[in-house]
Amino acid sequence: MMTRGLAVLAWIVAWGVRAALAGEGVPTARDLRLDGAEAHARGAAVLVVFVAARCPYCDLALNEVLIPTSRNPDYRRKLVMRRVQTRSPQVLRDFDGKRLTQGEFAKRHGVVLVPTVMLFDHQGNPLTKPLVGITTVDHYGYELDLAIEAALARIGSTSGALPAQAGPTGPS
Repeated sequence: MMTRGLAVLAWIVAWGVRAALAGEGVPTARDLRLDGAEAHARGAAVLVVFVAARCPYCDLALNEVLIPTSRNPDYRRKLVMRRVQTRSPQVLRDFDGKRLTQGEFAKRHGVVLVPTVMLFDHQGNPLTKPLVGITTVDHYGYELDLAIEAALARIGSTSGALPAQAGPTGPS
């Protein structure tokens, strides 16, 4: 009986740690107007990843690519990264200052499938086509790099190009 209780406790702790890690490194969007101002001041783009609860593909994208990207100093200079739950009633402030739920924000941007990554300029204008879904981690990282480079080119970023041999998780 004691062994079963310990196994259940270990499972609960592991689930909690996994849930906590999914949010680590990519904060929940609360005020995109402020995030846009920060991005503008740095010559960066705002990356918003749209996710859903209990979405294993979202967990894969976050844990294997987006969270490591958020830890990389080169990418931290180039991006303000935020997370939006597509069905969340949590309120955020949009780029134009309007208050709406995360779910409404996702719907406004046509997000149907998750994970979806969108890159915005400081005013909330999309800079690239959305990156929808995930096939393999390597391909996703490559597609994310291309989207980031294209977004930075569109805003005329002065924060420099991405390192020649580095992907979101570091050197190849």
